[in-house]
Amino acid sequence: MTDIKIKRSLKLDREISLILKRFKIQHKSGSAVGNITYSEFLTDPILMITLIKEGIPYSLFSLIKDTTPLSETDWAIYLDISTKSLQRYKESSRRFKPMQSEKIIEMAEVTSIGVDVFGKEERFRLWLETPNFALGRQKPKELLMDSYGKELVIGELIRINHGILV
Repeated sequence: MTDIKIKRSLKLDREISLILKRFKIQHKSGSAVGNITYSEFLTDPILMITLIKEGIPYSLFSLIKDTTPLSETDWAIYLDISTKSLQRYKESSRRFKPMQSEKIIEMAEVTSIGVDVFGKEERFRLWLETPNFALGRQKPKELLMDSYGKELVIGELIRINHGILV
């Protein structure tokens, strides 16, 4: 892992822990969440649902955005807002609505799995932008607009990871 990726990962770990503590979000065991890592967060649906309901703060979105191979225009499309609105979120440091927060978490999940499968963000980005036979000859990136498409993309990533190529 490069120094930049390590720093980014540590920032994400720190930010997710701070947010969960600030919102007093509890772990499924009922105890307060201590120092949880970003990867642990992405494997805990209850924590994700709770944070989605609270709304993702721009600070976390910014860190997540930097880990994905998606452009600001892509994000605006996926969140169904303009790039100007994204800038207003940044300037006001406000939280995203639950629907947008859910999409942010979905993209974080897809990116986490994709980078794990391909090893490098650049290889994952290339895969996202290449028409895929198993996905109806569509670009995986185009399918990420809704939850059904996201599930198809994740399913294909899991098959690739297990060596099952269609």
